[in-house]
Amino acid sequence: MSKQTIQWYPGHMHKARKEIAEVMPQMDLIIEVLDARIPYSSSNPMISDLRGDTPCIKILNKSDLADPIVTAQWLEYLELEEGVKAYALTTQDPAEIRKIPQLIRALVPNKEGAHKVIKAMIMGIPNVGKSTTINILANRIIAKTGNEPAVTKQQQRIKLDDGIVLSDTPGMLWPKVQNPLSGYRLASTGAIKDTAIEYDDIGMYAAEYLCKTYPDAMRKRYKLDNLDKTDIELLEDIGRGRGCLGPGGLVDLNKAAAILINELRTAKICRISLETPAMAEAEKKAVIERLALEGVKIKKRKPKKKRR
Repeated sequence: MSKQTIQWYPGHMHKARKEIAEVMPQMDLIIEVLDARIPYSSSNPMISDLRGDTPCIKILNKSDLADPIVTAQWLEYLELEEGVKAYALTTQDPAEIRKIPQLIRALVPNKEGAHKVIKAMIMGIPNVGKSTTINILANRIIAKTGNEPAVTKQQQRIKLDDGIVLSDTPGMLWPKVQNPLSGYRLASTGAIKDTAIEYDDIGMYAAEYLCKTYPDAMRKRYKLDNLDKTDIELLEDIGRGRGCLGPGGLVDLNKAAAILINELRTAKICRISLETPAMAEAEKKAVIERLALEGVKIKKRKPKKKRR
């Protein structure tokens, strides 16, 4: 598997970033919707830079697809950042999503009262369920939804029944994904278009990671006997078992990858998380060190709270 750096930044995203930067100072609170399977990789670093000290609710959406043990670790980790509250939710349970307004009011206490309007902005990268979340909160179809990334392409304001005005924003990636592993995770979960990275490579990344992290589930799902193999050999075994054979009996890696990625995305293998807080910390450090060698300046993030 070759390590590819993903650059995928449609024009509407560049425009959205400029518009968001202009209105951000007017916001009382930011809601960032993350993919519970990849909270680090699905967190746009530009959002943290843009929001400054504005309180933030981080929603770990699709938690029904993620490993619950790892999700619990992420909730604790994310709340170490000052002004952040984190919640694991799923749009498959609308009742949980409808609790968001009371979470907003709890974080903006100085705006309590029947006539106090709270201005909140909801943000997130493509395909994390942001539009579906908005539709549930509004009790009507406001935002266009779809499994393809970059469905929402312009900002809009939605007035909720709870005295909250919600500003929607396009699903916004950043110009360059500096961490190659984050790129593969974003591709594995469908946050970026499948054409942004070689599909075979995504499949090999997923096969290797899942066989190491969820070996029992992989053995059961794909009838694998030996997991001590290279990434391409594992993907070939998966494809062979599913009949993905081409001329001469060779495994069609593209078809094998398509099967594996689809079953990862839909949790047919098991509930999967593709990264942990410990992995994120190690990878952030590696990226900072690499960029320092390249002479790239890194903005300092907000300090984390001390553990109690």
